[in-house]
Amino acid sequence: MGLSSLWHPERYHGWRKSRSYFEGWYYKVVSADEKFAMAFIPGIAMDAEGNQQAFIQVLDGRARTAAYHKFPAEAFQMSRDDFNLRIGGNHFTSDSLEIDVAGTRASLTFSDMVPWPSSWYSPGIMGPFSFVPMMQCYHGILSMDHRVSGTIEHHGHKIDMDGGRGYMEKDWGRSFPEAYIWMQSNHFSESGISLKASVAKIPWMGTSFVGFIGGLWLGDRLIQFTTYNFSRLVHCKVDQGEVQLELRSPRFILEIQALRAASTELASPIMGFMDGRIEESMEAELRVLLRERRGGGVVLDGVGRSGGLEVAGVVRELDTL
Repeated sequence: MGLSSLWHPERYHGWRKSRSYFEGWYYKVVSADEKFAMAFIPGIAMDAEGNQQAFIQVLDGRARTAAYHKFPAEAFQMSRDDFNLRIGGNHFTSDSLEIDVAGTRASLTFSDMVPWPSSWYSPGIMGPFSFVPMMQCYHGILSMDHRVSGTIEHHGHKIDMDGGRGYMEKDWGRSFPEAYIWMQSNHFSESGISLKASVAKIPWMGTSFVGFIGGLWLGDRLIQFTTYNFSRLVHCKVDQGEVQLELRSPRFILEIQALRAASTELASPIMGFMDGRIEESMEAELRVLLRERRGGGVVLDGVGRSGGLEVAGVVRELDTL
């Protein structure tokens, strides 16, 4: 992996990897009428012995089903200069995908992308942590919100995706965090609003710490809450019915109440191979309140629909109470 890849999280980072490694891209798409919500996850997985496989997962968020399609590692063909991935006859780029696997065909294009901003000292959503070696998992936001066009044929249903909305991110490393919360929605009463927030217990160098990332896109600006920009995780609580988060930056207070919904089992990486299992919902409701710290003025008081929500591992270790 070249150093320049740090500023291009969408690109493949595993060129010199042959074992205990995974890399996956997450495309979430929701139809204009919100009757259909799906996620497509292409990737590569390598276990500790060097066994390798490529894969494409297909998640149907409304039917609450998931399919894991396995391919030989040789089917994983990636460009070195940009994000241009082929897995067999399937094709993925930053602004399109073409899929033809058992039960599912899709031809989609994406426009008006909203990537997480990057600078020379803070590449993408991980900021300075992008430079830290030997972390268990790295993360990138490829687009907080974008327009979707095209069609999906899924188990006999033809879905018109024109006018739909999408979200795109990726992960790479050895394993997902041992405990984490992840949530996302870009379906609020006003268009152009998108929320992503996550909290995780992150092992590193024989110890661990709780890291968090929050971003709220408000049409023309991104308000960030991160471990490295002087923000704080003030409150984190998980129970059977909901997840509560409160994040504070020097200027803003972000409160989230995520109402949990029925979920679907997905494969997840453990030391490279996709042997773990996580539960993801695409029907969560995210109640969001953003206030200014000085004066308490309300910037946003809204509800995110068709929300993605994952709660994995021993999440009581993330509780702040």
